[in-house]
Amino acid sequence: MYGEGEMQEQEQERTPEGSGAAQERRRARFGALPERVRPQDMVEERPATPRDPARDAYDPDEFAVRYGL
Repeated sequence: MYGEGEMQEQEQERTPEGSGAAQERRRARFGALPERVRPQDMVEERPATPRDPARDAYDPDEFAVRYGL
């Protein structure tokens, strides 16, 4: 299957250490995690429709006249 040299190359690729130059490149590129985003900052809450004050104005006399008489 594999020759002696191929096995050693694969084992070196799998080791987390790698070469010194590769480590430095990796650390420069991925050295720090991005800032954490809070769940509160990921959600924007706003009403689905604008509030209509005329719709919420209830007048019991108008209701009685419209539907009762």
